[in-house]
Amino acid sequence: MAWSEWQRVEGDGFDFVELRYEKKYHDELGGGIARVTIDKPDKYNAMTLATVDEMFRAFYDANHDTSIGAIVVAGAGRNFGAGGDVEWETWGLREAFYNRYPHNRLITSSRKPVIAAVQGYCLGGHNHMAYICDFTIATEDAKFGQAGPKVSSPADGFFVPYLTKVVGAKKAREMWMLCRRYTAEQALEMGLVNKVVAADSLEAEVDAWCEELLAVSPGCLEILKAAFDQEMEGYAEMGVISGRIYPDWFDMPEGKEGGTAFVEKRPPRFWPIRDREREMRDELRREYEAGE
Repeated sequence: MAWSEWQRVEGDGFDFVELRYEKKYHDELGGGIARVTIDKPDKYNAMTLATVDEMFRAFYDANHDTSIGAIVVAGAGRNFGAGGDVEWETWGLREAFYNRYPHNRLITSSRKPVIAAVQGYCLGGHNHMAYICDFTIATEDAKFGQAGPKVSSPADGFFVPYLTKVVGAKKAREMWMLCRRYTAEQALEMGLVNKVVAADSLEAEVDAWCEELLAVSPGCLEILKAAFDQEMEGYAEMGVISGRIYPDWFDMPEGKEGGTAFVEKRPPRFWPIRDREREMRDELRREYEAGE
């Protein structure tokens, strides 16, 4: 079965800086697919609000294009991506928590099935973006994992408990709390991905899955996708829980330490911060008791 060449989408509103947005069509089946590629390989495709803004425009277009049957999310270069840009997150994550269209919601609200095409590192925000997708195809060299607690980046949105639906509660907590990394084969075994292929077979494998999607009723796929995704609507959006437990997280020393340590390329030192805070509380208590 033959596909047309990828054609970059151009025109007003598609002058993207951080993405490549392309479409191609199937000569025999009819219909086509859209591909959204984060194109920052020199920075491990790290995401900022600008990335998400461009993703919103691409997803909006693909979902309103009646000729498109599926959307592929990819990363340029050797890696799918390493999550949010930590240098940017140190200053901008507060706004990201309340961004009106977080990247995972673009996927769960998409009318078209979404496939993650993963190679190399798939960490942090890219990892939960991949497991939120309807399907995930990975290369043999793929590495999966979360890093939030290592870099003082709290996460409490719907996509955290979503992982329990994918790999089970115990494995989900292991991944999020211990920040371990997993090989492609381990990811396949735990149900984190659908298929593992050689690096040079990734695009062909994704094309094959897209051919299967284009061969069935697109309307039925839209209904099924919405049915699978609707169960997540009851979970809180990102920032609600962390805002209640630590309303000043990004102004606190612990909230700054992880990102600062990452930028300075050193291990984070969280417990000395807790020790200093305890000493300050003890001193305040002693002063209070002495004044009574």
